[in-house]
Amino acid sequence: MPTDKTEKKDVATITPALRYRDAPAAIAWLCRAFGFDKHLVVDGKDGVIHHAQLTFGNGMIMLASAQKNEFGKLQRTPAEVGGVGTACICVLVPDADLHYQQAVSAGAEITNALADQDYGGRGYGCRDLEGHLWYFGTYNPWA
Repeated sequence: MPTDKTEKKDVATITPALRYRDAPAAIAWLCRAFGFDKHLVVDGKDGVIHHAQLTFGNGMIMLASAQKNEFGKLQRTPAEVGGVGTACICVLVPDADLHYQQAVSAGAEITNALADQDYGGRGYGCRDLEGHLWYFGTYNPWA
């Protein structure tokens, strides 16, 4: 996979953005547990992350520290709404079983057991270290 962003041929046109109470810890955990790579991290004072970009294949998520600013008024972390997620990020992986083991080893809370799906593919659901919902599977909706 190209590491230079100018070499990338396929560009994802949708990029989810998340907020974390401890964004530096979330970045490290997302890379370790889910296999994301750091693309850009903009640090601020006192451990605040103003903006970060993590890549996975040709996809990307953006994240930042939860703050009381204009955008922060519009978005809440799962902890701020009683642990309930309001969206789930779905990620296509080549091997759901291997990815599942990596996530479990890192402490991901499994919400949907690893299983073959009626619509095709194999996958599982989980929460990350701050409660955001994720689904990882082999089903490719584009195929």
